[in-house]
Amino acid sequence: MNNTILELFYVAAAAGFILALKWMSSPVTARRGVLAGEIGMLLAVVGTLLRHEVVTYEWIALAFIVGAAIGAPLAYLMPMTAVSQRTAVSQACGALASALIGTAEFYREVPSRGTMVALTLETLLGFLTVTASLVAFGKLQELLPSRPIVFKGQNFLNLSILALAVILGVMMILSPDQRWIFPIFAFVAVLFGILFIIPIGGADMPTVIALLNSYAGLSASAMGFALNNKLLIVAGALDGSSGFILSVIMCRAMNRSFTNVLFGAFGQLQTSAAQAEQRPYRSASPEEAAEILSNARSVIVIPGYGMAVAQAQHKLREMFDTLTKRGVDVRFAIHPVAGRMPGHMNVLLAEADIPYDKLIEMEEINSDFELTDVALVIGANDVVNPAARTDPNSPIAGMPILNADRSRTVMVIKRGMSPGFAGIDNDLYYMNKTLMLFGDAKSFLAGIVKELGAARA
Repeated sequence: MNNTILELFYVAAAAGFILALKWMSSPVTARRGVLAGEIGMLLAVVGTLLRHEVVTYEWIALAFIVGAAIGAPLAYLMPMTAVSQRTAVSQACGALASALIGTAEFYREVPSRGTMVALTLETLLGFLTVTASLVAFGKLQELLPSRPIVFKGQNFLNLSILALAVILGVMMILSPDQRWIFPIFAFVAVLFGILFIIPIGGADMPTVIALLNSYAGLSASAMGFALNNKLLIVAGALDGSSGFILSVIMCRAMNRSFTNVLFGAFGQLQTSAAQAEQRPYRSASPEEAAEILSNARSVIVIPGYGMAVAQAQHKLREMFDTLTKRGVDVRFAIHPVAGRMPGHMNVLLAEADIPYDKLIEMEEINSDFELTDVALVIGANDVVNPAARTDPNSPIAGMPILNADRSRTVMVIKRGMSPGFAGIDNDLYYMNKTLMLFGDAKSFLAGIVKELGAARA
C-alpha cells in the first residue's frame, strides 16, 4: 500500500488518541472520548498490519483471539472496585510486550548506538514496570501484605540496584556486541521493580499505579524510536505524560510529594487507631436517619470507597429521587482521591444516572458545608478527617479534605469504626453533631428509602 496512505492512517490514529484524552477529562464527553480512542487504536492496528513488515499473519490472528478471550470477560466481569487492579494488570501486559520486543530487537542484530539507547530505556522501563505492576496488583488485591514492607538500608539498596541497572545499560550502549550483559541487566531491572513497590503502602498504591502507567507509556515511546514507528512514539508519549500528570494531581490532592509517596512508608496502622472503639460516639437507625433527611433543606452526599464496595450507587439514586421530590436540595461532593482512582466516584454515580450537574468538585463545594443541613458520608474516611487541618503531626496533615465537619449534622454510613487507608482514627466520628449509621451501605440506604417512602405515604 502507498506509504502516504499509511502515514494518513497513523496521523488519524494519533488525532484519535489526543481527542480521547481531551474528551475523557469530562464526564459529559467521556463516552465520546472512549469511542475516539477505540477508533484511533483500530486505525493504528490496521495501518501497522498493512505495512510490508509483517512476516506471517497466523500468529497475529492467534494473538487477537487469545487477547479477546481474556480482555472481553475482564471488561465485563471486573467490578469498579477493582479498577486499580485491572489497570495494574493491563499496564503489566503492555510493559511486558515492550520489554520482550526490545529483547527480540537486541538479539536480532547488533543495533546501532542510537537504537541501543532506545532499546536500553525500553527494556529497563518495561521489565521494572512488569514486576512493579504485578506487586501493586497483589497488594491491592490483598494477595500480598498491603502494608509497607520496610527494612534498614532499604532506600540505599534500591538506589544501588537502580544505579547498577544504569551502569549495565551504559555498558550495553557502548558495547552492544557484548550480549552476555543483557540477561544480567534484565534481571536487575526485574528485581528493582519488586523492591521499588514493596515499601509502599496500600494508601499510596493508586498514585504509584498512575506513575507506573507513565513508565509503561515511556517504554512504548522508546520502542517507537527503536522501531522507527512515529505512532508508537506519539502514543507512548501521550500515555507517559498523562500518567505522570495524574500522579501529580493525586499527590497534590493528598498534599504530598513524590519522594514522600515513594519513600514515606505511608499507610501503616497507627497505634491510636487501636483505641478507636474506646471513644464515645452516637449511632442512629435507618428510621432516625430518614427523619433527619426528610426535614433537611440541603444535603451534601460524600461518596467513598465503601459505597463502591457495597455497589450502593443505585440505592443512592433512589434516595436522591425521593428527597428531590420532597424539595430537598441534594448534591454530591467529589474528592479527587475518593475511591481507588481519580474519577472513580464520578463513574459510579454516572452509572446510576445521577445528573452530572449534581456532582461538584471539592474546591467548588467546600465553602457550602457551613450552610448545609446534613452531610451524608457513605464509605469515605480519610478525605473527611478533620485531623488533616487540626493535627500537624498527623500523617495526613495538610491534605485537602471535604469540610463535612462544618455542616449542621453529619451522618456516616460505615460497617464499623475501623480506620481508612491512612490507618488513623477519624475525629469526625466522635463529634457531637455526628451520627454513625452502621451497616452495609446498600442495605442501609435501602432502609432509608423505605422509611422515606412510608413517611410520604
